[in-house]
Amino acid sequence: MFLLRPLRLLVPFIAIGAALALFLGLGFIAFNTGGDGGGQATTRQDCDAGLRSPAAPFARGLASTRAGDLTEEQLRNAATIIAVARDMGAPPRAWLVALATAMQESTLRNIHYGDRDSLGLFQQRPSQGWGSPAEVTDPVYSTRIFIDRLLEVPGWEDMPVTVAAQTVQRSAFPDAYAKWEGLAAELVRQLADVADPAGCGRVAVLADDVARTAIEFALGELGKPYVWGGTGPNTYDCSGLMLRAFQAAGINLPRVSRQQFYAGGLVPIEQAQPGDLLFYATDPSDPATIHHVTLYMGDGMMVEAPYSGESVRVRPVPWDYEELVPLATRPGTTPNRL
Repeated sequence: MFLLRPLRLLVPFIAIGAALALFLGLGFIAFNTGGDGGGQATTRQDCDAGLRSPAAPFARGLASTRAGDLTEEQLRNAATIIAVARDMGAPPRAWLVALATAMQESTLRNIHYGDRDSLGLFQQRPSQGWGSPAEVTDPVYSTRIFIDRLLEVPGWEDMPVTVAAQTVQRSAFPDAYAKWEGLAAELVRQLADVADPAGCGRVAVLADDVARTAIEFALGELGKPYVWGGTGPNTYDCSGLMLRAFQAAGINLPRVSRQQFYAGGLVPIEQAQPGDLLFYATDPSDPATIHHVTLYMGDGMMVEAPYSGESVRVRPVPWDYEELVPLATRPGTTPNRL
């Protein structure tokens, strides 16, 4: 028994050594992101329509519907909406708003029934001046009048999709359109070959030295115990570790994980790069429920200060974990329009 005790004491140091060897053995392959060298940041289009809604900033089609799940009828109606809106000279963002609206109102089906006298793709009501029953059940007409009214809304281009749609539709469920933004963006990309239908621009890529410094700092703290409220040098909580890691790289983050979510541009987690922050939330559609943050290392690995009783550690990213927020934050970069 006395012989085993020294061996147990060596376990944390063995774990630290193994983690460092693993990460260094990768040769920082994940940092080769096509940058232009010299520590300069490059840019790329990472912004997704689902990033734009303040009502559901994580929304990417909460019903998990993808373009490949739609029927021939739904795809045909989506193509009609895009064609009509394009012929009217409306920008791709207007197509996206129209598609999200039609998906919520009718699931992209030209139905001849609805609440009270609501009809068609957009569930427009003849009694409210949208047109005759024959007109509002004509996909071309119903799209045209929806786009006409959308373009009349001052500043609609800068509104979140769900707000722009609600301004036109006056729905009893004003936030409902948000869950279809991701699908609408996918349809515009696939059917019209538009790379950035939301028009929300680019998110900078962290310079290699910034990401590397933050990750190396965090790896240097492996084995130190988690203590709630800890910001080093001997103990850390999750956000305290991120705070100090990026401070070492010259970036000052807010103290707590919920605030750190807003400390840079947002990207879909499948496009995460080394140095990005990943988050857990009890409700991944509500940033107020974020309770954990980790640092993505690349190659599917992350470093974190997990919870009481555990120490700073390296582990694979649980991509299928139900509390993993589908957006990552790129610290220090310009925040997206939300």
